Amino acid sequence: MDRLILRIALPSIVSNIVVPLLGLIDLAIAGHLGATAFIGAVAVGATMFNLTYWNFGFLRMGTSGLTAQAFGAADFAEAFRILLRAIILALIIGTAIILLQYPLKWLLLRAISPGNEVRGLASAYFDICVWGAPALLATLGISGWFIGMQNSFYPMAVSIAVNIVNIAASLIYVFTLGMGFTGIAAGTLIAQWTGFAISLFLLAKTIRANNIPANIGKKELFSRLGKFFRINGDIFLRSVCLMLVTLFFTSAGARSGDLVLAVNALIMQLFMLYSYFMDGFAFAGEALSGRFAGGRDGAALKLSVRRLFLWGCAVMTLFAAAYGAAGSSIMRLLTDNTDVVEAAAQYRWWAAVIPVSGMAAFIWDGIYIGLTATREMLVALLAATGLFFLTYYGLEYVLPQTAANYRLWAAFITYLASRGIIQTVIARVRLLPSQRLKS
Repeated sequence: MDRLILRIALPSIVSNIVVPLLGLIDLAIAGHLGATAFIGAVAVGATMFNLTYWNFGFLRMGTSGLTAQAFGAADFAEAFRILLRAIILALIIGTAIILLQYPLKWLLLRAISPGNEVRGLASAYFDICVWGAPALLATLGISGWFIGMQNSFYPMAVSIAVNIVNIAASLIYVFTLGMGFTGIAAGTLIAQWTGFAISLFLLAKTIRANNIPANIGKKELFSRLGKFFRINGDIFLRSVCLMLVTLFFTSAGARSGDLVLAVNALIMQLFMLYSYFMDGFAFAGEALSGRFAGGRDGAALKLSVRRLFLWGCAVMTLFAAAYGAAGSSIMRLLTDNTDVVEAAAQYRWWAAVIPVSGMAAFIWDGIYIGLTATREMLVALLAATGLFFLTYYGLEYVLPQTAANYRLWAAFITYLASRGIIQTVIARVRLLPSQRLKS
């Protein structure tokens, strides 16, 4: 079981670490073009696309859980139908983004409100990269399908290839062909379509290797759409809640001043680093819980849950100890601003508590997706979101106004911990007992 978990988790962790490099590469190239506006434009452009794509994470997660169950039941025809549904939906959404690019761009720029120079450059960046929407979203769905098929190596390979192509293409466009700033966006666009092409190649290879029947009629393709859209709808609403908490957290920190905003951003980077590792085990939870649920092997499912939590506890302990003992040193690696580092040192223990409070939520999210228990996952998140705001505004009557940022972090810790607690209760009472043991 440990080998099965690590075979999925480790490549997923590598993929999670590689993905942010795409934005860092663009920033690094922009930083060598001279004007600081170029860096700001790439940052704003990346934020515009993050806000656009955030709520379409269901293309990966919904596909992963459904595919894992079909894999466990050895129903490869259904697995192929799930793949086609995901790709078709991704291409439809991606095309809609292209068709609506002008009102979407106006709305995003109005929400972010950059300066005039950065606005013009970010607009140009968006105009080019938006044409990669179908490719990026379809690749997302294919990645979920691979994970459901117990293969996280292919998504890792695609992520690495995309970054290599992005580096090469951007450098050629910017410096060799003299395209300047627009060459950065062109390189990113080429990388996104290259990732889609590689994904299709690996798909064809997987289909041949597993003798997956690819002759699917329209009736079979559009059957079971009710469950497909219900699951994706639940995950979409979950993403909306996540974005709501994230945006409120950022705006509340900003109201406390630039220094507090910088400190919070620094600590959230530590949280993101932790999440890259925990998401790897969550992906393993998606693949294995779906596989064992599809095969109706309750004993293996419960064993996988226990081992996933043991691995989660190991990662949690490592990060909590590192952040508690060396949090200030780690922060100095992220910034050389003395004021920010000194201010962040006051929140070192908050950073150490984050891994402890969030571990169960990460692991359960993966298991719930594999079991396609997305409605239960949404209910838990809705309750946790309510507790986040209740804690934040409730502590207003207990703590002074000068401790507003402590209220914010207390609310965030409560939010993470309550998700895990609620999901644990639901799983023990309702989900795991419902999985029948194979005779």
